[in-house]
Amino acid sequence: MPAAPGVLVTGRSEGNIATASAELAPAAEVVRSDATRLSEIAQLADAVRARLGTVDAVFVNAGYASLEPFADVSEQSFDRTFAVNAKGAFFTAQRLAPLVRDGGAFVFTTSVANTTGSPGMAAYSGAKAAVRSFAQVLAAELLPRGIRVNAVSPGFIKTPTMGIAGASPEELAAFEQEGSELTPLGRVGSPDEVASAALFLAFEATFTTGVELAVDGGIAQGIGASSGID
Repeated sequence: MPAAPGVLVTGRSEGNIATASAELAPAAEVVRSDATRLSEIAQLADAVRARLGTVDAVFVNAGYASLEPFADVSEQSFDRTFAVNAKGAFFTAQRLAPLVRDGGAFVFTTSVANTTGSPGMAAYSGAKAAVRSFAQVLAAELLPRGIRVNAVSPGFIKTPTMGIAGASPEELAAFEQEGSELTPLGRVGSPDEVASAALFLAFEATFTTGVELAVDGGIAQGIGASSGID
């Protein structure tokens, strides 16, 4: 009999679930779960307990953003942004923490928007800043169990949506071009580069907890912003 998968991946979109299942099987099992619904988070915890028992690491990577000027943000948009990014992340960690082995790890995804004051991203920036605070507090609360809690903070990353919901192909192309111009390294990052950082924090950074690791090509650090030469 084939060995049971040692990785469980979640997502909300049925199309993405089907694609991930086809690409990752049999090394990983893919389970549908909506991070905005506490009942589904509870079901996810049950699935993890039944299929994996305890786990070595949890990567809390849900995210949603919509480019909206501050004056145009509606209550509905604000609530959805916080439901996915902050509420979902918080309760996912709360439900799964008992299943993480002592000495294990959590890694959250925050964003370069935490610190850059990006126009049009007020709600998203606030929600991801909340996740940064959650990670710090959770790092303190889980110290007695030796569980490390850290975060990766991506900049412009070339995903299918570039992190912006509902953008047209033309808007995505323009956003990628803007990202390449704003990023000191002169390009946008890849999902693999974010994944490598998350794996490092989860399994290799064994003397690191409570930190936010920038994976942003130098944006948040202001590298190259000014040469200082007349």
